Amino acid sequence: MKVLLILGLVLLSVTVQGKVFERCELARTLKRLGMDGYKGVSLANWMCLAKWESSYNTRATNYNPGSQSTDYGIFQINSRYWCNDGKTPRAVNACGISCNALLQDDITQAVSCAKRVVRDPQGIRAWVAWRNHCQNQDLTSYIQGCGV
Repeated sequence: MKVLLILGLVLLSVTVQGKVFERCELARTLKRLGMDGYKGVSLANWMCLAKWESSYNTRATNYNPGSQSTDYGIFQINSRYWCNDGKTPRAVNACGISCNALLQDDITQAVSCAKRVVRDPQGIRAWVAWRNHCQNQDLTSYIQGCGV
């Protein structure tokens, strides 16, 4: 009985934590999902963005008190503009999805929404972490040795 209880607690903690991608695993996944070169954004840029926004964690969230919005998922997509969390005032939901969809271990919907974000005039500059940590930097280390 104790073994089952411990196993249940371990499984619960994994479920709550979500999937944290290994660097090369994420690089291969993003490449497979068509992110390399999408709207002129290299795979290394997407990898840098995901590293600084979520540390490659699919369940990352961050509440922004000033805008009363929350950033969700591996790309930290904001509920004010891109998804519906049911609690952000004046939300637009330009991706047409629930913010919970951005927290799934299968990042297909998060990738689709990130592609929608990057099609806007701001492009990848919409992400503050990209501007602060990736813009005009050598990003080769983010994909080095991954075979992508």
